[in-house]
Amino acid sequence: MYLEQSEEQRMLHESLDKAMKKILTPEYLRRIDKDGVYPYEAYDAWVELGLTGCGIPMSYGGLGGDIEDLVLISEALAAWSYDVSTALTVPLFTGMTLLRCGREEQKLALLPQLASGKIRMSVCISEPDAGSDVSAIKTKAVKDGDTWILNGQKIWVTAAGARDTVLQIYAKTDPSVSAKNGLSVFLIPNTTPGIECRKLEMLGRRAAGSYEIFMQDVRVHESAVLGQVNCGWEYLLSGLQVERAITSAGYVGAAQKVVDLAAEYAKTRKQFGQPVGEFQAIAHMLADMQTDVDAARLLAYRAARHLSRGQSALREVSMAKLFGSETYIKIANQGMQILGAYGYSLETEMQRHFRDARSTTIGAGSSQMQRNAIASLMGLASRPARRADS
Repeated sequence: MYLEQSEEQRMLHESLDKAMKKILTPEYLRRIDKDGVYPYEAYDAWVELGLTGCGIPMSYGGLGGDIEDLVLISEALAAWSYDVSTALTVPLFTGMTLLRCGREEQKLALLPQLASGKIRMSVCISEPDAGSDVSAIKTKAVKDGDTWILNGQKIWVTAAGARDTVLQIYAKTDPSVSAKNGLSVFLIPNTTPGIECRKLEMLGRRAAGSYEIFMQDVRVHESAVLGQVNCGWEYLLSGLQVERAITSAGYVGAAQKVVDLAAEYAKTRKQFGQPVGEFQAIAHMLADMQTDVDAARLLAYRAARHLSRGQSALREVSMAKLFGSETYIKIANQGMQILGAYGYSLETEMQRHFRDARSTTIGAGSSQMQRNAIASLMGLASRPARRADS
């Protein structure tokens, strides 16, 4: 796949770009960012383009395609807004977990609805005391006849409050064993009695939104369990690689847009009688920025290629996630420097990228966790943290 697109992928990219130009205008993006409004208009356009069915087999009402197609879509959308792109990519990679791990009746019931845009999906893993340490999940599900009763709390859930969203909630179903053996996943509409979704005020990524979810005596039928009971840990691991590959491509698309904005400004902004881009200090900065983005793109494409071939790609995905997220932050910071006070103005796109980028080394697996994974795969076992009093 490296930097080469098929004719179908090229046509999809062109159709997407044409449609988004009409909707994701600077004024629209500025408004939904300022007001914290979900981009329903953009989602409706994605439905019309068939994007909500990408990666879903035709037998389940989708358009087919694989992880490479999803990566290209993520990259293209994030060039407009990384925040807005997550309104599509989160349902897509959450749906991929359903496709891989769900029972046939679940796939037949939900995947056609996801592909047609009738429902969205969002994954609920993190908790106030369970971020990188997923084994610390405290949300409980207790069996009661043919139903399960859930109690607990989730946080930092992307777009959980959007209309018609089915939540994919991880909960402990066997407290007598470790999370690796006693974790299950539940498919629960966000309007189910007992569920409260509260949107959080965040520095960036304000349109799709980050939510806190409270569950109090949420009663669901046993058919809501994704796949099999107590297999949640396995499902989690299978989903993370796909999530991070798609997310990494989004970093690339957003970072490329930052480079484009900065380069265009450097060509037109004049100081001391010449465009600032002709000064070596700025020209070399832009050259390094573009080089970093291209390197991040290659890492993301490599990870997608491994996954599309059915290969384990933990090393490749971890590298793409680490380098892509840190590149986006670095590039956004440099873009702000090149635009100067203009970049700092809330009327420009640059400051939005600066704010959105800051979340990327935290969400979907922190940079520290990616480095741990890479080091472990290199045979460098990390030592347990020492106690503060030792």
